[in-house]
Amino acid sequence: MKLLNRGASLRAGLITLITLIILNIAGANPVYAVQAKSADTTAAAAGITFTDIPTAADSLAIRKKHADSVKKAEAAKPAKATTAASKTAEKPKSLWQIFIEGLLGGFTAVILPCIYPLLPLTVSFFTKKSGSRSKAVMQSLIYGVSIIVIYVTLGLLISIIFGSDALNELATNGIFNIFFFLLLIVFGISFLGAFEITLPSSLANKLDANSDKGGLAGIFFMASTLVVVSFSCTGPIIGTLLVDAASKGDRLGPAMGMFGFSLALALPFTIFALFPSALKTLPKSGGWLNSVKVVLGFLELAFALKFLSNVDLAYHWNWFDREIFLSLWIAIGLLIGLYLIGKIKFSHDSDVKYLSIPRTFLAIITFAFVIYMIPGLWGAPLKSISAFLPPEATQDFNLSAIPDGSGSSAAAPSAVIPASIGERKYAANYTRIKTKGLDAWYDYDQALQVSKALHKPILIDFTGFNCVNCRQMEANVWSDPQVFSRLKNDFVLLQLVVDDKVELPASEQFVSDYSGKKITTLGGKWSNLEAQRFNANSQPLYVMLDSDGNLVKDASGAEIAPSPANYNIASYLKFLDSGIAAYKK
Repeated sequence: MKLLNRGASLRAGLITLITLIILNIAGANPVYAVQAKSADTTAAAAGITFTDIPTAADSLAIRKKHADSVKKAEAAKPAKATTAASKTAEKPKSLWQIFIEGLLGGFTAVILPCIYPLLPLTVSFFTKKSGSRSKAVMQSLIYGVSIIVIYVTLGLLISIIFGSDALNELATNGIFNIFFFLLLIVFGISFLGAFEITLPSSLANKLDANSDKGGLAGIFFMASTLVVVSFSCTGPIIGTLLVDAASKGDRLGPAMGMFGFSLALALPFTIFALFPSALKTLPKSGGWLNSVKVVLGFLELAFALKFLSNVDLAYHWNWFDREIFLSLWIAIGLLIGLYLIGKIKFSHDSDVKYLSIPRTFLAIITFAFVIYMIPGLWGAPLKSISAFLPPEATQDFNLSAIPDGSGSSAAAPSAVIPASIGERKYAANYTRIKTKGLDAWYDYDQALQVSKALHKPILIDFTGFNCVNCRQMEANVWSDPQVFSRLKNDFVLLQLVVDDKVELPASEQFVSDYSGKKITTLGGKWSNLEAQRFNANSQPLYVMLDSDGNLVKDASGAEIAPSPANYNIASYLKFLDSGIAAYKK
């Protein structure tokens, strides 16, 4: 189906705001949990390859299989409060969030050139064919339901084919992240107009022939024809949604994302069938539809960089630093802004004879966002987008100040660490996620020794290279001067990175009593510890312990979980202060 006339319209830049909303990622739920002492292991940063290892947690089926053994192990420990992790640990994304993202993606697809021109044509077809308004409405409803059934079936197939285990592992698996990066690059180039991603024309022809049948079957095949013919526009959006839902949601994530997408796609056909006169108010099809595609193409390219950054961090490639990431985003933002004001165009674009008011405002927003990112090249925290960026520690040139104003990462003068403890194990692995001004430890047993020497409680931070919520927590909560001061001076900070792909020496690899899987990497070791001891799989997960590895809690025995929704500084301070007070008692 070909585009209609090209012109200008107020819809052109809506895709910028819509996709930025889609890219928002929910906060994690930092929780207060129980831990016992673990055996010491040492890792050597050997040659790094892609490996199939346990990720942040094993499947629910494995948990059930080992539930009895875990309960027995907990019962054998000294009297402690039961873990809150199983009750409060938050999944990477809720089904509601995935549904809303799908809904926004569907509304975006409606204003793309493969679908928008079909709105008046399809509604007029139903109106004329049915002969009455009531039949036209009924047929449009069936048409909309058919679209929903087709897309939800696609989402369910993704879940069935991959399974819940595989979907959970996608977030940090190197091969899949590289694949997603390349996939989104292809989608972006397609939207920029280099080529079109289409399904076989023979399939479209067969479906179109079957749509001539009467009754429900004919309407269903009409909906199927729309899905196939519009794939060149909807394919990249669907692919992005499925990638995001599969790697950051639960097993029903792809189906829920497709439900939101298809619902948004089907609604206009039904609404305009109810009120056909409203079709006259729609802007005419034209060149603005292609502008929407081009802007979306740029945003697909920007989104792809996050997947490349994930692999770079987890596998210690160390060549995709924060300033490189920001430079690419700034360049893409400038191109979007110049495109919106008509200073650059592609071969298939119409001339922009004048700037419409919507284009002008969207260009202003785009250029303002670019200007906002520029100070990040010199270390500005950029809190609003910190979750998407590589950690600040990857930046070579950082002028940002340390939150407590000390200008040093050293702890209080009295905090002298005995030489017998030795060098910080694994510290060289984590220079790229190190929080400026804080010197963390990265081995559990070594942290216990430091705690005994300094007479300070331990704060375990289960984190990850690819943990978006961890970066947001560090940027928005740890950066508070009071929080930062407590982390620096009142605790032994222990960071356990659950997605580190560094191989454990062969003599230290083991088969997990919890999952039955062979643990071959340092990250797998800490991931197994978090899952086995805490029955938790989310990051960040915060745990306060005394020098013997026992849970530190307040006098009432209550377990404290800071706010999971808004990274509340006051709640986190209360959490830390309760641990300090209990430890001193």
